[in-house]
Amino acid sequence: MTTIRESAVTLDSDSVAAIRRRVAEGKVPWAGPLLLVVGRGLMWMAAQGIVALVFLARHVERPWHDACYWWSICFTLSDIFCLAVMRHYTRREGIRMRDLIGPIRMRHGHDIFLGLGYYVLIFPFFLVGGFVTQMLFYGVSGVAPNAYILHARALPLWAVIYSLSIYWIIQSATEELTYQGFVLPRLEALTRRTPIAFAIVAFFFAAQHCALGFVPDWRANLCRFLAYLPGCAVVMLIYIRTRRLAPLIIAHWLIDVGAILMTVF
Repeated sequence: MTTIRESAVTLDSDSVAAIRRRVAEGKVPWAGPLLLVVGRGLMWMAAQGIVALVFLARHVERPWHDACYWWSICFTLSDIFCLAVMRHYTRREGIRMRDLIGPIRMRHGHDIFLGLGYYVLIFPFFLVGGFVTQMLFYGVSGVAPNAYILHARALPLWAVIYSLSIYWIIQSATEELTYQGFVLPRLEALTRRTPIAFAIVAFFFAAQHCALGFVPDWRANLCRFLAYLPGCAVVMLIYIRTRRLAPLIIAHWLIDVGAILMTVF
């Protein structure tokens, strides 16, 4: 359990004020946050492309289509990339990756219950966002070209076990660390404008989901972007208010577990 003193040190280490001091010392370049905010979604597509090439070599009829079903496996490659980049730049700043999380308050299950509360607050924004954009772009009976990726499909047993036991633990934590813990406060410090940093991160946070089963269809991608934008914005507003990731990671775990359950059975 984190002590009060440790919490204060951790919070200060990744506060915008502390980051601004490191910016002045030349320890926080633009390259780190920009590489991560843009690169995470691109790595999703690259990993999926690798799977598609394997399927192509095996003469699968629809290699890209079938590779989309493997997103829970592909995303871990993107997580490894993000964790490696964050480790490099946090070491350059002289802080730990643990500092990106902020204080953790597990006494009496505080952060667990808070995470459950955040889930109840956040999830409806994703649910309603998806429903409204689907109606706007495709109507009652229309189906987006990339909607099939959230349908139940058969994966090998090892992939199902991995998806249910490991994927969501790494994915949710890494995504929150990337966009909230690392990129957002550094862009705040570099731009000196929280609204600008918020807009940049919110755009790419939502846009990365267009890479999930990407199809070259502007309407499908705009629909997905707008569907995820409200939920991503709410998550970011909570972080800006609290500057703590632990409850948000717990809420994110619940969201990702739900997505996995929808797709592996």
